[in-house]
Amino acid sequence: MDRRDFLKTGTASTIAAAGASVTYASSPTNAPIEKHQFKLKYAPHFGMFKNFAGSDPIDELKFIADQGFTALEDNSMKSRPVELQEKIGKEMARLGLTMGVFVATGDFKNVTYASDKPEVREKFLQDIRDSVDVAKRVNAKWVTVVPGVYDQRIEWDYQTNMVIDNLKRSAEILEKAGVAIVIEPLNHLKDHPGTFLYKIPQAFMICKAVASPSCKILFDMYHQQITEGNIIPNIERAWSEVGYFQVGDNPGRKEPTTGEMNYKNIFKYIHSKGYTGVIGMEHGNSRPGKEGEQAVIDAYAASDNF
Repeated sequence: MDRRDFLKTGTASTIAAAGASVTYASSPTNAPIEKHQFKLKYAPHFGMFKNFAGSDPIDELKFIADQGFTALEDNSMKSRPVELQEKIGKEMARLGLTMGVFVATGDFKNVTYASDKPEVREKFLQDIRDSVDVAKRVNAKWVTVVPGVYDQRIEWDYQTNMVIDNLKRSAEILEKAGVAIVIEPLNHLKDHPGTFLYKIPQAFMICKAVASPSCKILFDMYHQQITEGNIIPNIERAWSEVGYFQVGDNPGRKEPTTGEMNYKNIFKYIHSKGYTGVIGMEHGNSRPGKEGEQAVIDAYAASDNF
């Protein structure tokens, strides 16, 4: 996924309709920007606005906050140096930004959570333990778990039982820290063939069986538009077990308004449910440069204008 490209889709009238006001960025560009009052906690990721803000993470955080975004998502947080994690955590607290997910453990090639091998289990449980320390540094409340691929040699229901058991073990570790796993179903048709978890009803059933406040669903709407569609009805049915959302239009996995999905209606529905969590902007940008970065901001302003 190319996170450097953007499509300029917004207009000045869209910005005005969203109630924006002109301010100045804290980033090195000191460029005039439009600060929005978003209804939901949309979370950009590092690199999304690098042409405006530069490549320093702290400057990026300032730019994100200046634009009116109130959250950040960083899949790679766990791999960043401890000193940088601490610095990011302190700056986010100062700016009032909520930390979204980072990846605690995930494997796209091997059987992990569907395995009963002690050595496999110990590896991903250690990933979970290590993630507790990272979550404390950046004040994260959610961590992503991708439960690996399925084993073609074992009956599906046996594997499901092992996934449930292993998620219970993982959730027990995180419950004490006040952190929740969000398990992410991934599409088989385009991006991740062979992953064990790929549908929302499947994730719903597993979370119900784990029965822990520290095991919920990461509802990535890009993946589920490809896998099963029916986005709003599936959100409704799975609502009690949904802990986190991610965004990406389809086709292309770029910002809202660039594909077939009506994110304005989807966001309106999520907001009507009283959702106060984070919505991760896990997508690329459909055009390069500052023009494209402004297009991403405009797309969210337009989609949030309900």
